[in-house]
Amino acid sequence: MTSNLTVLTITKFDNKIFIFLSKVYGAEAGPEAAQPMEEAGMSEEVLQKLQDKATLLTAERKKRGKTVPEGLANVEDIKGYRQLASHTGLHSASVPGILSLDICIRDTAKIVTGGNDKNAVVFNKDTEQVMAILKGHTKKVTSVIYHPDEELVFTASPDSTIRVWGVQTAQCAQIIRAHEAPVTGISLHATGDYLLSSSTDTHWAFSDLRQGRVLTKVADQSSQHALTCAQFHPDGLIFGTGTEDSMIKIWDLKERANVANFPGHQGPITSISFSENGYYLATSAEDSVVKLWDLRKLKNFKTLTLDDKYEVRSLCFDQSGTYLAVAGSDVRVYLCKQWQDLVVFNDHTAMATGVRFGHNATFIASGSMDRSVKFFGLS
Repeated sequence: MTSNLTVLTITKFDNKIFIFLSKVYGAEAGPEAAQPMEEAGMSEEVLQKLQDKATLLTAERKKRGKTVPEGLANVEDIKGYRQLASHTGLHSASVPGILSLDICIRDTAKIVTGGNDKNAVVFNKDTEQVMAILKGHTKKVTSVIYHPDEELVFTASPDSTIRVWGVQTAQCAQIIRAHEAPVTGISLHATGDYLLSSSTDTHWAFSDLRQGRVLTKVADQSSQHALTCAQFHPDGLIFGTGTEDSMIKIWDLKERANVANFPGHQGPITSISFSENGYYLATSAEDSVVKLWDLRKLKNFKTLTLDDKYEVRSLCFDQSGTYLAVAGSDVRVYLCKQWQDLVVFNDHTAMATGVRFGHNATFIASGSMDRSVKFFGLS
């Protein structure tokens, strides 16, 4: 067993998270995950790569946290945001519905959407041109990610596959078959080389996207419930998953161990999002609330009660951690720390399923079951 070694390693790069992991290992740690049946294995080289990246990112994050990014939209800007554009021609009208959305961090004019029509579409909001249509999934595309540094897109589907696409070629470069049931969530590791995935097969998997190999696949032996979503912590050594039975689970990637559980929601978890500083986690379920968790104290410190029967489908912090966006029955933005809602957009005519911030929160993009992608900002 090397659990203690992992705790000490984490201590070196982030005192806050070290306290968190020490507590859960000492008091509330879940059972160690069972060895998966199919895996290529996480080599010492991979583990060192994960650690090196986490150390670097934590040092950078502490520097960034001391100042507000130059050009960040202020509260009054956000309050004044209105719909600037709407595009409904990206996906099929015969099988309507945009189910997922992401923005390229490097160039936030580039958007990728996943549709009910089994396709993913890459779109440039500035030129208003479709850059690529990614065809290959045999079922709807429920999760999409745009690589922050490369022209790559990742998609996941109930067809049980994860696909890696070249945007310029619009071709599938890798098919990752990590699961035996619908894939419910994917998250890109900070190295840009690995993908986390969750599935209704009750497993999460960690895969090498360059080679299309599953490195490790793990099920929580304390629960046989489907996983509904997954998200990496910004530093990449821990991550969260949501379950069908309303639980948020925090995992240690290197140890493949469930290290904390956050109960309190009602209904399947629909979305989770870590703040940029790595101290907070926002979660939603089919219970019309958003819960905020302090990872240092292991507790729910704020619950945002939404309108009766409000359905939350997507949560997203902006890159500075100043704002939190919620998409579902409408699209709304909260000011973090005060947790007050700044603006509510009712422009979609059906459920909003995805929301992301543009560079410095100078615009907001959302996708919906009404087949539209909408952009909000100052006119």
